[in-house]
Amino acid sequence: METTAANINQLWANLIIEELTRHGVTEFCLSPGSRSTPLAVAAARHAQTACYVHFDERGAAFRALGYAKATGKPAVLICTSGTAGANYYPAVIEAWHSRTPMLILTANRPPELWDCGANQTIDQTHLFGRFTRWFQRLSCPSVEIDPAYVLSTVDQALMLALSTPAGPVHIDCPFREPLA
Repeated sequence: METTAANINQLWANLIIEELTRHGVTEFCLSPGSRSTPLAVAAARHAQTACYVHFDERGAAFRALGYAKATGKPAVLICTSGTAGANYYPAVIEAWHSRTPMLILTANRPPELWDCGANQTIDQTHLFGRFTRWFQRLSCPSVEIDPAYVLSTVDQALMLALSTPAGPVHIDCPFREPLA
């Protein structure tokens, strides 16, 4: 695992990706955007990941769904904040109904930029409605928070994505200054 990082955002993103690969999750579908840069960089740099980059979130989501249906293993979707994640919705609904494991990581702005008119900010709480097995919002990365919090959140998400019935799970990841 990469234990050095340029900043706390990158460290947390590295922890998320490392924990997923430790459990055998290696397929990542990335929808580019600045807020999700720490997650995309962590996935791209990890030696055990296969990353597929697609500018269209809907296309990326259906690729992830196809992979999961074919292998029984979840693919991870990563996108930026705002409405980007909403474009995953059709594939998430299909994953729910077909009991197909999927893990969605949406980047988000920090809480101080919610409800104040900042661009690319929507309420991402339960973005996929009842069509996920579980939703969790991480705290903004901080040196005051034990890294075990990040690891246990990823473990819980993966367990729920793969348990019976399998299905999509959503972790919302707010980042402050993601390009720092």
